[in-house]
Amino acid sequence: MQRTQRAARAHTARTPAGLVRAYDLALTAPAGPPDPGAAPAAAPAPRPEISDSWLRLRRLGLDPDTGRNARRIGTADLERRRHDSQLGQVLPLLRATLLGHPEDAPVLLAVADPEGHLLWIDGARPLRRSADGIGFDKGARWTEDEVGTNGIGMAMRTERPTSVHSAEHYLRSHHAWTCVAAPVRDPRTGRMLAVLDLSGPAQQVQPHLLRLTATAARLAEAELRAVQLESLHRLRTLAAPLLARVSGPAMVVDGAGWTAAAVGVPPVPRLRLPAEGWGSAAVQWLPAFGQCAVEPLGGGWLVRPLTAAPAVAEQNDGARIHLDLRRPGRPELHVRGAAGSWSHTLSPRHAEVLLLLAVRRTGLSAAQLADGLFGDPARTVTVRAELSRLRRYLGALLDHRPYRLAGSAEVSVSGPADPLDLLVTSAAPAVRELRAALLAGTARLPGAPAAP
Repeated sequence: MQRTQRAARAHTARTPAGLVRAYDLALTAPAGPPDPGAAPAAAPAPRPEISDSWLRLRRLGLDPDTGRNARRIGTADLERRRHDSQLGQVLPLLRATLLGHPEDAPVLLAVADPEGHLLWIDGARPLRRSADGIGFDKGARWTEDEVGTNGIGMAMRTERPTSVHSAEHYLRSHHAWTCVAAPVRDPRTGRMLAVLDLSGPAQQVQPHLLRLTATAARLAEAELRAVQLESLHRLRTLAAPLLARVSGPAMVVDGAGWTAAAVGVPPVPRLRLPAEGWGSAAVQWLPAFGQCAVEPLGGGWLVRPLTAAPAVAEQNDGARIHLDLRRPGRPELHVRGAAGSWSHTLSPRHAEVLLLLAVRRTGLSAAQLADGLFGDPARTVTVRAELSRLRRYLGALLDHRPYRLAGSAEVSVSGPADPLDLLVTSAAPAVRELRAALLAGTARLPGAPAAP
């Protein structure tokens, strides 16, 4: 909520005239990282996430006057993506919450999938006709690389509620618009499921719409969570007779690892499943239970531990920790140790933390991490809470005082080909500094080959 309030204040603090001056200066400056010794600009600098976006798009060669023809999907693909999004079942609630009477609303409501395709657009006909003029219609792909800096693309990159006001848009044809957007996460996996967007004329959109959109996204997640709980109840009903006949410990989980029922094992809300899925192997290694027999069961899985879970210290012996950041929006952690191997899809915040710890093997204090993540060394409580969550599955591989990855472990990081795409969702100061250093060739990721 604090982030949305700060963004709302920034939304009103920037006048269109000031934005246009900042925009013109930024798009005529050299296309590279800012020079720390350069003289101050004659206009206020845009927000970091906006300037990062502009810099990426300039390096990609996107023309701010013409852009690219946004790719569109066909009707059959559109219907399939609508079904897969799961948002169709909560769309009436979103319309009522965000639009009221659509023909009287001063904004358009759009829902995009995680790849930026516009699945639904609703609102007054005159506004929809105006939006058609900039290619904002069903089936169009509104990523930043296609149509420049925009609310949907920014929410996809930053994975948090965001606004793009007037001349913050990279394409000049979009300067008459303001858009606010918020991601909707799948309550089963935590991954982004869709993006909600409200767009309207720049002079009419009010800053409170950002908070309203973020609240509506949380409401959609709550509705989807209710659907998930109902599905777990059905799986539990199906599993009960089977578990009554199984000898030894066993549990039944849904496809995302959430526990429906268990006997003879400690109750855990969710199993950490392999990032690549179960595959075809009948026996799998899980961090919490060691070797387990797994078999499909009515939309879920029957999991039977075969051995006692290995001691955390055993997993620490000769461990290899690999942080895979090559795929935007899907950071993964891979750990291989004496007791076995496992993978885990990371949250954006945990990916930031592990990247900083991988780069600084000597460790960082809570204050240093807070400064690197938030630009505020006082936010140590938040940092300690995140490290506590990380320790649940890293165990002794994560040391403290200072926080660091175990010195006996081999650590490597795979990054994207373009340094500016490293954790593109992150606005953390330390991550932005690392991107600039990688771009300048003054730093390299752990395990990466040295420059020739």
